[in-house]
Amino acid sequence: MARLGSGHTPSRNSPEYWENCTVPWVTLADVWQLRSGTTNVISDTKEKVSALGLANSSAVIHPAGTVILSRTASVGFSAIMGSDMATSQDFATWTCGPRLDPKFLLHALRGMSPDLKRVATGSTHKTIYMPDIEQLRIPLPPLDEQRRIADFLDTETARIDAMQLRRKRQLALIDDAAISRAFDAVRGRGITGTRKDSGLPWLGTVPIGWRVAAVSHLFEVELGKMLNQERVRGSHLRPYLRVANVQWDEIDSRDLEFMDFPPSEQQRYRLRGGDVLVCEGGSWPGRAAVWDGHVDEMYYQKALHRIRAQGSDLPRWLYYCLLVAEKLRVFAVQGNTSTMTHLTREQLKPQRFPFPEVSTQEAIVKQLDKSASRDRSAKGLFQKQLDVLAERRQALITAAVTGQFDVSTASGRGIDTTREDRTNSSPSESPEGTSLTV
Repeated sequence: MARLGSGHTPSRNSPEYWENCTVPWVTLADVWQLRSGTTNVISDTKEKVSALGLANSSAVIHPAGTVILSRTASVGFSAIMGSDMATSQDFATWTCGPRLDPKFLLHALRGMSPDLKRVATGSTHKTIYMPDIEQLRIPLPPLDEQRRIADFLDTETARIDAMQLRRKRQLALIDDAAISRAFDAVRGRGITGTRKDSGLPWLGTVPIGWRVAAVSHLFEVELGKMLNQERVRGSHLRPYLRVANVQWDEIDSRDLEFMDFPPSEQQRYRLRGGDVLVCEGGSWPGRAAVWDGHVDEMYYQKALHRIRAQGSDLPRWLYYCLLVAEKLRVFAVQGNTSTMTHLTREQLKPQRFPFPEVSTQEAIVKQLDKSASRDRSAKGLFQKQLDVLAERRQALITAAVTGQFDVSTASGRGIDTTREDRTNSSPSESPEGTSLTV
């Protein structure tokens, strides 16, 4: 029903292959366009390739209308080519024949997306290998029915996508309001009395009685321990936190790695309740959270800074200062950007923040924490709605392309969206008459 193909990467060791690049070339750098599942047609690519590079590699130009599927690293994302394009070897392609509508094939691939992720293999990067790609099967109704199903799904998924977008905007508004509250708090807005210049361009003025001090004057700053393969096989394996575990104001300790911390290092790299953890690199340099000590013995990796109070100043106050500074891009401007942005220990220690009297810190932090708790509850409800919408969207696509949902009459055919094997069901195997409300 379709011609299966793939792509290739011309040799990077031949500079002439990368001159006069005019042919759109789909690579993993373009997967960001496909992750939401709302982009049906890909029209632009981050990179282009030259005709000479194509001629000297296994890459080919696929015609507009070709359906693509990412099969390595980011597995299971799909789209239709909006123009003639080439791809890297990370994609499988199908150029449809006269009996298969590209939009129907796109929806069919999205219907099986959860299964594609499950069958991907690999210890470092998950991959679906081409022999497995060759074995993929889809239902094949008549062409007119394919088009009706595709049009129906385009319309109905667009409605769900619009609802998801509104919920995401509401989540963003909650975050914006939280940042605004924290910004007002750390600069003492609303506190009466004389004000002074903080000396920090991003902050402005603060009440005259407030100190403005470097982090290292009030806190101890320590970078975590380097990970290497020898350390994961030692005799003193201990759980440790990575950048991925540290979210804003939240530390997820469900997915932990283990590393050897011999007794001579345990005091230095063991966390205490109240330690502030700050991401040194990754996508969010400066992202921070306070460790609450809910795991008795926990350590941290090199990509995290551990900040520990040396006096009575509150770690939570420092957390809110870090939150405001990161959101105002203070760290992004100052960080080391030779490869990706990093917030080094040498850059974090001299960062200056305002510090009122401890009693004032306590009062302000109490109010901010109370508001943050309300925000978490509201965001949790919105996230549950987003999860339900995503589940309904996936179930709708799977049901429609497998014939369990009659798009012309909007009646189900015994659909059970909890079944694991629904993608293999035949419409004739299910009784008529059950309605499905989406």
